[in-house]
Amino acid sequence: MTPPPIHLRDLTCTHERHPAVHHLSGCFAPGSLTAIVGPNGAGKTTLLATLAGLHAQFDGTIDRGGLRPAEIGLLPQASTLDRGFPIACADVVAAGAWGRFGAFRAWRQADAAAAALARVGLRGFERRPIGSLSAGQFQRVLFARLIVQDAPVLLLDEPTTGVDARTADDLLAIMREWHAQGRTVIAVLHDLDLVARAFPETLLLARAPIAWGRTATVLTAENRLRARLVAEAWPTHAEPCAVAA
Repeated sequence: MTPPPIHLRDLTCTHERHPAVHHLSGCFAPGSLTAIVGPNGAGKTTLLATLAGLHAQFDGTIDRGGLRPAEIGLLPQASTLDRGFPIACADVVAAGAWGRFGAFRAWRQADAAAAALARVGLRGFERRPIGSLSAGQFQRVLFARLIVQDAPVLLLDEPTTGVDARTADDLLAIMREWHAQGRTVIAVLHDLDLVARAFPETLLLARAPIAWGRTATVLTAENRLRARLVAEAWPTHAEPCAVAA
């Protein structure tokens, strides 16, 4: 299950040439467990989308070591997803298995979905519509979808935001299990206490990189102050980025 390293070299991500992430270089090591933290508007979600191949406006290079799209699992922010569509939990989860089983092996997808829902504490929820779920239950469904995808790289955008403490603990246990299996896990997080307690590596981002390495050396008071000051110094409407021209 050990994936290749993901190398970033002078990566700059933009939105219509306006900077979101500036000149980031480094490596997500195979099987690492890394938190991405920083102030609001620091470019964390944009970076995650770029790593997943969903944000094409960037300069510099990303070397994913030959990973195929199906080998990168992405958990988007739950608040950005529309739960009004009448679809059952099992169908959402089974979608993660398409890359493994194909669209026509429905029985294998159903078995995988049921097992994954049980793993996240939702046994018997197969036919429940997602619109009837609490925020924590819906986040468990999204984790179940990642379980059946079985990707060696997991990108998680605010996986514990807006859920109850028990759900957060259960989801953290799954992240640790993925890490123990040798998968690369990269998570955008706001809870610095959780990061300090559970994540060995941290990238502190304020559009520009502030620090990247062992969590204890990254989350210093000096670095956090610098991140806040850098974020506050960015103009609301930054000039177009020359390297993305």
